[in-house]
Amino acid sequence: MHILFIGYGKTSQRVAKQLFTLGHQITTISRSPKTDPDMTHLLQDIQQLDLSQTQPVDAVYVLLAPSRNTVLSSVEAYQQTYVDSVQPIVAALKDHPVKRIIVVSSTRVYGENAGECIDDDTVPKPNDVQGQLLLQMEHLWQQAYPEQCVIVRPSGIYGTSTARMLKLAESTQSYPNIHWSNRIHIDDLAGFLAHLLHVEHPEPSYICSNNQAQPLHEMILKIQRELNLPELVLEGERETGKRIFAQRMVASGVELFNV
Repeated sequence: MHILFIGYGKTSQRVAKQLFTLGHQITTISRSPKTDPDMTHLLQDIQQLDLSQTQPVDAVYVLLAPSRNTVLSSVEAYQQTYVDSVQPIVAALKDHPVKRIIVVSSTRVYGENAGECIDDDTVPKPNDVQGQLLLQMEHLWQQAYPEQCVIVRPSGIYGTSTARMLKLAESTQSYPNIHWSNRIHIDDLAGFLAHLLHVEHPEPSYICSNNQAQPLHEMILKIQRELNLPELVLEGERETGKRIFAQRMVASGVELFNV
């Protein structure tokens, strides 16, 4: 199977390597040069994507992120990266026999912020412009590929670095409320995305999270205790954030290794 990756960052690289080991042919599209020798890398602007000389594409992964080196505002960058890119990509793929297209979005499309429980059956209701733009992107892809499109909504993605949490542990003396945090390890996200390619009858969308929502102050407090740092004081019992449950992901049979 010939698989095209549109956007080739850390997550895409992990997915592509897994699929290459299974014998698939991989082509990538990115803004900067890539050097993986086993894959074909195309340096293109997705707004003017040209796939006319590319071998027939059977499956597509879309994993885009706004450039950090931009003069655009966050909203403008989201509009350009997620929404404005759909039409030129669809146009470039029109002559390719795409059987599945997996588009990575975000749980930001769920605007709940008072400790509510969210699952795959929850209707997305964004509470900010960026979330609205992500949901608009999802709808555009589903309209373009109603049978082939699968939307994946990861919660907070983390990896091997602990620098951010260590900095919070060292600097946090108090926390204003109970804020629920939801996470998925980048390797588990990559494993699920690779797994989805081989699910015979996928759902239209999947939340991707480790199903272990935790109050952020408890995560910080645990590190403070492990390092004998001064312990934070929780100032209030009000709940913010949301508790996210990835039921469809679990039902698909995928196994998580970082929980």
